[in-house]
Amino acid sequence: MVVISAHSSSSYCAVPSLNKPYFSHNLRNSIPISISSSPFPPTRTTILCLASPPLAAESPLTAKVGNGLKDFIHIDDFDKDTILKILDRAIEVKTLLKSGDRSFRPFEGKTMSMIFAKPSMRTRVSFETGFSLLGGHAIYLGPDDIQMGKREETRDVARVLSRYNDIIMARVFSHQDILDLAKYATVPVINGLTDYNHPVQIMADALTMIEHIGRFEGTKVVYVGDGNNIVHSWLLLAAVVPFHFVCACPKGFEPDAKTVEKARKAGISKIEISNDPKEAVRGADVVYSDVWASMGQKEEAAYRRQVFKGFQVDQSLMDAAGSKAFFMHCLPAERGVEVTDEVVEASYSIVFPQAENRMHAQNAIMLHVLGK
Repeated sequence: MVVISAHSSSSYCAVPSLNKPYFSHNLRNSIPISISSSPFPPTRTTILCLASPPLAAESPLTAKVGNGLKDFIHIDDFDKDTILKILDRAIEVKTLLKSGDRSFRPFEGKTMSMIFAKPSMRTRVSFETGFSLLGGHAIYLGPDDIQMGKREETRDVARVLSRYNDIIMARVFSHQDILDLAKYATVPVINGLTDYNHPVQIMADALTMIEHIGRFEGTKVVYVGDGNNIVHSWLLLAAVVPFHFVCACPKGFEPDAKTVEKARKAGISKIEISNDPKEAVRGADVVYSDVWASMGQKEEAAYRRQVFKGFQVDQSLMDAAGSKAFFMHCLPAERGVEVTDEVVEASYSIVFPQAENRMHAQNAIMLHVLGK
């Protein structure tokens, strides 16, 4: 119990109602108590303030915000209609921003914590700029600011940040960290990347394909390289939206078998895992590449360069794909390793519009989870 002493004056003292978990949210429900002036000595009024009730129990991963999920963790958490609506919204808001109109500010007065266990230029700048352009304020928390899971438990970080912020974005190593953040946070959590998947990147990729091909449903996307988190997100998208997805990788570097099986069992898309890149790319609408050694795998870089010989995207591989094929890469690219400089700079390369679309796709995702 806290005792507050209020001396007589012409002001009001508010006693918040206790039916909400956050003290700061209760002021609109306050009961005003008038303490008027008096010729007598000041009176001491005691107001009893009970502690706020504890934070709501663990918020389930599937907690609802409006008619959508609270969080954006995996693409296949959403149905096809929702994915397409988010992409339509991305196009709409992108068009508005590109016109120079800055009047649309749905995030006015809102804040976002951005947790970076893994540093990234694109993820930080795209989220921070996008949130700012739509009226919000983003706070960068680098690897040394939190040390989530080391200096402080993930569940505690989630609960504390939920009391400060309206939304949390996290780019982490362990996928369990993003699951725990979503489980314990009471505000939306967006997966900015984990070792398992990268859903915001694939939403940007789908947006880029719509702009350059006219659609992504019914297309053929061929990923050439390591069966990594990018591949997992493509597979999860293929479990929701129909298209032909091929992962061409060396033996022993295939994507997670359970994720492949999940995509195949959905029965929506054609899924292939190949060890022959030249055969795989034939008839592709998109040839997609990524670094062979991701962050945290750099000690394997020399070994991987030997194993991945023959999986470099060069002009001969693009010729095998055919004249309609575009080249995509999530960046950063190691030019001369997984892709040649010639391909990155070619007219069929759309890597820079793809990078720009990170911001626009993420804006639409944030609008969706915040119910805007």
